[in-house]
Amino acid sequence: MSSTPLHPAGTAASGRALPEVGSLGDRVANVAVTVVPLLLLGFAVWEAWGGTLHWQDVLVFWVMYLLTGFGVTVGFHRLFTHRSFKTSAPMRALFGVLGSASVEGPVIEWVAYHRRHHQFSDEEGDPHSPHVGHGSGFFGALRGLWYAHVGWVWFSSEPAEEEHYAKDLMRDPVMRAVDRTFLLWVLAGIAIPFGLGVALTGSVAGGLTGALWGGAVRICVGHHVTFSINSLCHFFGRQRYATGDESRNLAWLAVPTFGEAWHNNHHAFPTAARHGVGRWEVDPSGMLIAGMERLGLIWDVVRISPERREAKLAAARA
Repeated sequence: MSSTPLHPAGTAASGRALPEVGSLGDRVANVAVTVVPLLLLGFAVWEAWGGTLHWQDVLVFWVMYLLTGFGVTVGFHRLFTHRSFKTSAPMRALFGVLGSASVEGPVIEWVAYHRRHHQFSDEEGDPHSPHVGHGSGFFGALRGLWYAHVGWVWFSSEPAEEEHYAKDLMRDPVMRAVDRTFLLWVLAGIAIPFGLGVALTGSVAGGLTGALWGGAVRICVGHHVTFSINSLCHFFGRQRYATGDESRNLAWLAVPTFGEAWHNNHHAFPTAARHGVGRWEVDPSGMLIAGMERLGLIWDVVRISPERREAKLAAARA
């Protein structure tokens, strides 16, 4: 799972003019989009400590976290990157918009970086491996974890290569439209919690705290949950399957990541719509996909047979 630098280099095939990789404007934008929500999280915690956190703020946070979180996990990741199921153009647009509001980068860039991650997982060419090029020992591990978590977002000069890794989305007019209007959906992701706050409290002050919790705090939490897949899930946890990389399952992170932390399972079967395969492997994204399938909203859901899973386990034991 990848959170992409906000503005990769050059001019994207989608038509957006983008600054040069490594330019000052590029790096300032990437730092700002991760640091500012973190600072506002600190302000929100201080306000909550002073007794100004209300149930409306908590409700707005969770509504926005669920909508944008599933936009990333079900939309950006399982639908657009791995084509784990099919759905209609309006549903594709909805998932694209919700994922964009998470402020993890435009959809086509996000997909391109993540497909590249799978092609070169924990090898040279992986845009955010904690194991490549960071040295050995304790401090090498710390450098690798920091780079995989947030350093690559701030300092990477690796282009997304959308034309190579996301050609299918470049040919999709719906995705191109969502990609071009990325900043609109970012702003909507702030305006909607403001509106919800006003509606729930009847005051502008309630709208502002709604925007704080459902906007800035939600963005910060969502970012670091996503970043943890890139860093922690390639360093800690259990390797059930032999995948040729360092992907791991990290059980305690599964619920906040909506099932994405079953990361070794995912690398073993990248196109599978469900990542949690064991009885106790909770996968909210897989549950949502199953529910949408029953409602007829999606179809052609990719499932992995028990026989294929057992064969992969046997290979790991061999």
